[in-house]
Amino acid sequence: MTIQSLFLVTLVVDDYDRAKTFYCDALGFDCLQDERQPEGKRWVVVKPKGEDGAAFLLAQAANAAQRAAIGNQTGGRVGFFLKTDDFMRDHAAMLAAGVRFLEAPRHELYGTVAVFADPYGNTFDLIQHHAA
Repeated sequence: MTIQSLFLVTLVVDDYDRAKTFYCDALGFDCLQDERQPEGKRWVVVKPKGEDGAAFLLAQAANAAQRAAIGNQTGGRVGFFLKTDDFMRDHAAMLAAGVRFLEAPRHELYGTVAVFADPYGNTFDLIQHHAA
């Protein structure tokens, strides 16, 4: 068996358009697909602009169990990690776009990092690794 890559991760959201606006406008992701599906569903895929890494499938909650998972898909832990080559540039742009950071930038052994939340409460690290 040869697993080639992790390319898509489902993120349960309350509304397709609200989520797409946040990820594409505030975070600058590209919308790779937005296609209507049967029963009012859509196939909405967004991805950071870099060449590597996975994309998100934005999946609108369809029942109570799915609605309960919105914003808590990783049990309160930071669940997603966005790599940047210019922390200060991207941190400033995200702040200007209204992204809510939960802490000030901090310098760790591995690089510069700050935790932010999406509109649902899912948490992300914005990270710039130190040069090798």
